[in-house]
Amino acid sequence: MISYSNTCRYYVYQDACNMRYSFDRLGGIVNAHMEGNLLSGDIFIFINKRKNQCKLLRWSEDGFEIFHKRLVKGTFAVPPNGQIEAYELQLMISGVVLERYRKKKRFSIKNVV
Repeated sequence: MISYSNTCRYYVYQDACNMRYSFDRLGGIVNAHMEGNLLSGDIFIFINKRKNQCKLLRWSEDGFEIFHKRLVKGTFAVPPNGQIEAYELQLMISGVVLERYRKKKRFSIKNVV
């Protein structure tokens, strides 16, 4: 099971991906076209051309994990930039359109210093 955490980064592959690809082919895409490190524990997100399927690829302690979700109805909203945060991935998987979603400013230690 892939869990969402703020400690890892989430990279979205911007082109359409063939959902028949598995561990090795998706890993090759990460190495060739994405800026993340495949063995870092970061999660790499791939969406097909029709945007009704999504795969998440992650390296765990002893091997790769793939999470695959196929929608019966509707499509995924692909984020416009290559990197998203954990809450954005949760919203995307749940069906929330990220362009319409707006995060309000909150107090942060970074703003004080």
